[in-house]
Amino acid sequence: MYIRNKITAGAALIGLMAAVPSMAADSVKSNEIRVGAYIVMYDAKANDLTGPYVPPGVNVDVKNVTTPYFAYLRRLSPHLVAQLAAGVPPKTETVGKGPATLGSVPFNGQVVSTAKWLSPSVLINYVFCDESKALRPYLGAGVNYTRFYDLQSTPAGNQANGGPTAITLSSSVGPVLTAGLRWHLKDSWSAYASYDVAQVDSDYVGNTAGVMRRTHIKFNPSTLVLSVGYAF
Repeated sequence: MYIRNKITAGAALIGLMAAVPSMAADSVKSNEIRVGAYIVMYDAKANDLTGPYVPPGVNVDVKNVTTPYFAYLRRLSPHLVAQLAAGVPPKTETVGKGPATLGSVPFNGQVVSTAKWLSPSVLINYVFCDESKALRPYLGAGVNYTRFYDLQSTPAGNQANGGPTAITLSSSVGPVLTAGLRWHLKDSWSAYASYDVAQVDSDYVGNTAGVMRRTHIKFNPSTLVLSVGYAF
């Protein structure tokens, strides 16, 4: 009886030990939602505007914006995470760059058009250090898609163009890179800071009563993202 009880106890202990890794693995959360702020900084480069009645040196620049940030992440392994990130489409202002005036109309520094853009990114991130560490840096790469909509020429833009102007910007697909740091706060909560760069190119066309003006714009956005995440 003693030997049989010892064997039974030993088997139970072995079973418990075998269950521990499984229980630990099950405790790791596979999904995460993040919310925060996108601080978008542009380093826009554009060709000079071309078309009828356009003097040399007419160009544009883009103002920086801040917008709410949302992301869903899926843990693929202890060091690999898939990420879908996007922001609330912000209203972005384009300003004139070049001559102080076009004829008698103020141009340089004037807000000549506005647009909203939807710009989701899909990335794979490599997260350094062990999962138990409070601080974990990560690097990631992926693809960004940007679609512009609700484009409007402002009164200043209409004056500079010589009348009401319809604007189009082509959609863009390009690479995106990220570098960030996770700080585990408590339980399922973490804080994040990251810096992203993306390639966003677009062809601009302005139509003023059939008079077409064009340029190609490289928006060159970089973003600082500050967020909190909840894992589940």
